[in-house]
Amino acid sequence: MKPRVRVLVLQHGLGVLDYAVPDRLNLAPGDVVEVPLGPRYVVGVVWEAERLAAKNVPDAKLRAVAAKLPVWPLTPAMRRLVEWVADYYVAPPAAVLRMALSVSAALTGGKTLVEYRPTGAAPARLTPQRTAALEAIAGRQGTVRDLARWGEVSDGVVRGLVACGAVERVELSADAPLPVPDPDHHAPRLEAAQAEAAAALVADVDARAFAPTLLDGVTGSGKTEVYFEAVATALRLGRQVLVLVPEIALTAPWLGRFAARFGCPPVAWHSDLKSNQRRRVWRAAASGEAKVLVGARSALFLPFADLGLIVVDEAHETSFKQEEGVHYHARDVAVVRARFEDIPVILATATPAIETRVQVERGRYKALVLPARFGGAELPVIRAVDLRTTPPERGHWLSPPLVAELQANLTAGEQSLLFLNRRGYAPLTLCRACGERVECPQCTAWLVEHRLTRRLLCHHCGFTTPPPPACPKCAAPGMLVPCGPGVERVAEEVARILPEARVALVTSDTITSPTRATALVAAMDAREIDILIGTQMVTKGYHFPGLTLVGVVDADLGLAGGDLRAGERTFQQIAQVSGRAGRGDRPGRVLLQTHQPEARIMQALVNYDAEGFFAAETAQRRAVAAPPFGRWAALVVSSEDEAAAVAAARALGRAAPQLAGLSVLGPAPAPLAMLRGRHRQRLLVQARRSLELQDVLRDWLGRVEVPSSVRVTVDVDPYSFM
Repeated sequence: MKPRVRVLVLQHGLGVLDYAVPDRLNLAPGDVVEVPLGPRYVVGVVWEAERLAAKNVPDAKLRAVAAKLPVWPLTPAMRRLVEWVADYYVAPPAAVLRMALSVSAALTGGKTLVEYRPTGAAPARLTPQRTAALEAIAGRQGTVRDLARWGEVSDGVVRGLVACGAVERVELSADAPLPVPDPDHHAPRLEAAQAEAAAALVADVDARAFAPTLLDGVTGSGKTEVYFEAVATALRLGRQVLVLVPEIALTAPWLGRFAARFGCPPVAWHSDLKSNQRRRVWRAAASGEAKVLVGARSALFLPFADLGLIVVDEAHETSFKQEEGVHYHARDVAVVRARFEDIPVILATATPAIETRVQVERGRYKALVLPARFGGAELPVIRAVDLRTTPPERGHWLSPPLVAELQANLTAGEQSLLFLNRRGYAPLTLCRACGERVECPQCTAWLVEHRLTRRLLCHHCGFTTPPPPACPKCAAPGMLVPCGPGVERVAEEVARILPEARVALVTSDTITSPTRATALVAAMDAREIDILIGTQMVTKGYHFPGLTLVGVVDADLGLAGGDLRAGERTFQQIAQVSGRAGRGDRPGRVLLQTHQPEARIMQALVNYDAEGFFAAETAQRRAVAAPPFGRWAALVVSSEDEAAAVAAARALGRAAPQLAGLSVLGPAPAPLAMLRGRHRQRLLVQARRSLELQDVLRDWLGRVEVPSSVRVTVDVDPYSFM
């Protein structure tokens, strides 16, 4: 018999395939290889034959592995993670593996980069433009485009300088050394509670064993400095650390604190990296050179060589749930990866998710609590403003009590924050003549007016169009009006009532990178901003010592829609944004504008009764066997042909398994019935905790033939019900 290997290939719709091993290759599980597939060559990973089943192909029909790629093999822990994610989230293993091998350029070995630098020699023809350019780029090195930008000349001028010998070509390794964090660069001053928590985390890292820990500290309690001590211990042991954050654009304050503690910034992984940077970071993680890496959820699938610690910062954040492709939750997968790696994992948050709280109650996670703010700072006073008795003026959105507090803060030279989790100017454009609501042509959603860019935008698919001069339905001119407020409209109102205030907007439209976040922090620290107006982006991690007032423009906004987690998410969001106030030496205060101040969630926020609120929410979930006390999954059936989507969804409904402890709701049109031009039907599966839900789903889907024009998406543990 020919020696053969089982290869998991990066090919949609295929599982694993067997290949013959040429005499010249010595292959083992984890090796990254190139194999023939039809007329093409594709990348795959050698897998243990007993773990993934493949068709039994005779030796005579086996094709040979073409090459072993010059890259580090995937570790056994990483391969187990791929299997677990594929199994738990009912996803193709190849789709999960693709997340681990996401940078194809990183698989081809070492590379060189070409840059240019001045030689010091004067060109034979020295024009004023060349003289100015050479002065500007003296002592600098970069690409042709870099030198042209620095010298304020065209690329052609730089190439002319290269041709005449005034600038020379330099070849560099694409894998230039990365800065190494120093665990002893600057030892922090920890308070007693911090030191105790840090000691427990350090002991876990020293033990080199799986240990999930909830680091539960109020906003401003110094959680980051505490888990930095665990990071330092991992560095002393020569091991790697992964820190997951909800959004990399928001990490500017965190990066500054890291550099102050360890002497250099960590390695960052995010979607804004250039292709060469992504290649460099991937290889640095795989080789073990990247000692501390910070990134959003996709960083969880980087193939680390020797991981010693995982930290999930702001672990309650729903943005850790992936809503495209493989629908995984990074917080949960981080715990599973830590188990396979046999290392500690820290979930740091001021508002733990109910799922995490229940794991602590069951004894599966350890909890470390920081109940007070660092340095004796007090938590802000929170007050509800009843919009039924003190409403804003007609056509306005800020109540008289909130306006008065904003004016007082401005007079006192203190900074304020207005929070409204709604981008743009207005969420709806309405025709006063016929009542038409301007909708996205590709989604069942209203177009949001963005007045700063003079566009109507769909926040689901990205469709954009200029505001029409007349109603698209009745053609009445000048009858389209914005309805409801977004942050841009709130900023317009602030400019009207407080014209002297310096205002900044903080949304995903304005803070698009760590660089812009850094500029925002610098402007706040320099007191160049009086009032911040922002969406959920301002709730995460910012520390503004001069900010003493937070106004929540619509505290009821997140409660609409009947979402399972609506109350929990609203509480977390408001608690987090409230925590931005009073973090310096001046006390803070928070005003919640609400139409239901007597509601349990508002009373819990005002009275700082998080335990009571979450106990009630947990009891409700337990009573209806909702997660984490039961299992939920959503099946979303979509097609560009509405009839095909409906037919496939009904076929799935008819084939639904009849089992004790399992119920299937639907099919019915999804709340977002059309998305990106695809019509959508949804089935919701509820199951008791002990049921092997994934096996049930796989068996069910395997019994229904779905046309190629129809897509069935499985979402285990859904967070979005749209």
